[in-house]
Amino acid sequence: MRMFAKIFGQTEVTNSLKLLIGIGGLYSLSIALSNSFVNVFLWKQSNRMLDIALYNFAIAAIQPFAFVVAGKVAKKIDRIVVLRLGVIILSLFFMSVLAFGSNGTKNVILFGFLLGMGYGFYWLAFNVLTFEITEPETRDFFNGFLGIMMSLSGMIGPFVSGIVISSFEKFTGYTVIFFVSLVLFVCAVILSFFLNRRSSIGAFTLKTVYRETKVNSNWRNVLFAHFFQGLREGIFAFVVIIFVYIATNSEMAIGTFSLLMSFTQFIMYYLVFRFVSEKFRKTAILLGGIMLYFSIYIILFQLSYFTLLIYAVVISIAYPLLLVPYQSITYDVIGKASKAAERRVEYIVFREVFVNVGRTLSITVFIICVSLFQEAGIRCVMMIFGAGHLILYFFIRNVSFQ
Repeated sequence: MRMFAKIFGQTEVTNSLKLLIGIGGLYSLSIALSNSFVNVFLWKQSNRMLDIALYNFAIAAIQPFAFVVAGKVAKKIDRIVVLRLGVIILSLFFMSVLAFGSNGTKNVILFGFLLGMGYGFYWLAFNVLTFEITEPETRDFFNGFLGIMMSLSGMIGPFVSGIVISSFEKFTGYTVIFFVSLVLFVCAVILSFFLNRRSSIGAFTLKTVYRETKVNSNWRNVLFAHFFQGLREGIFAFVVIIFVYIATNSEMAIGTFSLLMSFTQFIMYYLVFRFVSEKFRKTAILLGGIMLYFSIYIILFQLSYFTLLIYAVVISIAYPLLLVPYQSITYDVIGKASKAAERRVEYIVFREVFVNVGRTLSITVFIICVSLFQEAGIRCVMMIFGAGHLILYFFIRNVSFQ
């Protein structure tokens, strides 16, 4: 325990917090093993960026609906049940990918639908539980430590996947990795049974949180910030990984790329949650946003594996700087909003709708631009929507608790 305190500070860590971190770690490892490689798996079958974009469009477009449905279930039944349903749907996604195999590109909408629904249910429950289990004084710790877990998963997962996939012919390695991801999701479901059940009071309604946007400038600014966050995330979630594969034609190179990125994030998440105090949250968000936007130009006009590795290091420094304080501010705003205890589920749902509307919009524009302008369209969309994390700062800076 003394060693734990030296590494992570004097933050009191409850059993519920440990369990939530454990579930988040299993989820992160499963996604890290396979998520990037699903895009490459589909790319190898068709060599069409539009197929990858349609798959990611389906993921983003279904999530607002998934969050609303998950919110209703969370209020009527239990958020732990919603968490399990999310993991089960994600398991069905991997079962479908395994079942269709080399015919995957014919089912990109189905894959996207299942993954988007799974994300919606999982993240609704996980975010609500984070809000309930953490306190203002433990949120930076939780977000930082979860970031470390995600970074460790990001180091181990893609690198191991790259080795496994490269060791087998055709798509056999992909089958192995997708099966392992399925097993990890089952383990996450089992771990969730140790969390105490958490039911809600009252019916599910978004009217209260909608009215809050009219009178609460903090809440309104957070929602706009999340919309612009989604604009960048929508296309960068898949374009960069495809760039790595195009530049190298190697799954092992993707694993090395992810290893470097996650190792850098691992160090940065630790430094941020240990040394970036509440006083410097907004400064860190601005610095992270600036780095994320200008990192685009490293790979925009001269695409090579070397420039992609430089890009990986830069964004891996920037993301923890931005995300740890950004997420903490978001939860603090919700915590101080009207009827937060009663409507926390609705606040999370409303926030996620804004993120995914941003993602859906950017992917829609991406599909149109790539159809009309091919490679030039990709560059144009990246330059425009890549500013999303920088723009969100100008909303977050206006958040005040005075």
